[in-house]
Amino acid sequence: MRSKPAVVLLSGGLDSATVLAMARGQGFACHCLSLDYGQRHGAELQAAARVAVALGAAAHRGWADPR
Repeated sequence: MRSKPAVVLLSGGLDSATVLAMARGQGFACHCLSLDYGQRHGAELQAAARVAVALGAAAHRGWADPR
């Protein structure tokens, strides 16, 4: 049986990591999206990538505002 898909907005912070962990714990195949909205540093996006791998996300994509 295939897992139901879920989309998780993953910022790299504790709240979104907890949501990902809970969704994975409930058996969802999580597809994560991280947004570069011009925050001061890229550490959050790097953390999001590490969290996605560590918690077994099905996929992780980043999106940068082209402006």
